Amino acid sequence: MAVYKQTYKRYDGPVTGSRWRFMILPRYSFQTAFESRGFTAFFVICFVPSLIGLLALYFRSNADILASVGMNFVSAFPIDTRFFLTLFQIQSFLTFVLAMFLGPGLVSPDLTNNALPLYLSRPFSRREYVLGKLLVIVILASCITWMPGLLLFIIQSNLETGWMSGHMRIAAAIFLGSWVWIILVSLLSVAVSAWVKWKPVAAASMFGIFFVTAAFGELTNEMLDLQTKWGILINLSEVMNMIWSYLFDAKTTYRTLPVWSAFLSFAAFCSLALTVLWRKIRACEVVR
Repeated sequence: MAVYKQTYKRYDGPVTGSRWRFMILPRYSFQTAFESRGFTAFFVICFVPSLIGLLALYFRSNADILASVGMNFVSAFPIDTRFFLTLFQIQSFLTFVLAMFLGPGLVSPDLTNNALPLYLSRPFSRREYVLGKLLVIVILASCITWMPGLLLFIIQSNLETGWMSGHMRIAAAIFLGSWVWIILVSLLSVAVSAWVKWKPVAAASMFGIFFVTAAFGELTNEMLDLQTKWGILINLSEVMNMIWSYLFDAKTTYRTLPVWSAFLSFAAFCSLALTVLWRKIRACEVVR
């Protein structure tokens, strides 16, 4: 933050140890984010799907009472892979909106106000800086994806005896699928924040990445008339659907493509985002 935007005073608080020094960044980022009432309200709304899922589990566990008044809740809302996948997809969309709202303001202010030399001139590495910024989205996204998802899984296992033994794949899919999505969205949002310094444009760019890659992927398949739809691997939404279908439903192919190719595409996008970050996050900028 530039000095002219706030009153400058020397820090007199406790000094953080070197191992956890990077946690200073998410601490102050959380403080800044939750100063906005709009963001706080949206973050609370992110828990609504989990609360609805919890109500569904409760009503299903009391199906006998509902059946007495003519409501067959068991057949209407089966608690299976499809139930948790639908809930997971809603939470993933909310995670994307959260990253689109929060991500653009993580790195761009430091670049705009030339604050990176102040960070990196201290015993604070580029790796620690990037990790601290990524943790802002990782922690908040975890709170609305795999944490409530696994909590609902445990609650359902306690409500129905023997249910857990036949559905352990769901728990693994929720955990692994959430982390795959969180890593991708976090890296993309921070990379866009580092590349585009104006926050509204950076937020629009996050949406544009998924929209443009989807259009370009389908266009590639149509123009080249490919029998094996390799253009899907450019479409980030389809790449994630491929990974999630494998984790939840054990599908090894998706629209004629092997699932392993989706993991390669995921790794390629993450590597590209890391390359952008490594080029932009530096103590000084050479202008030629």
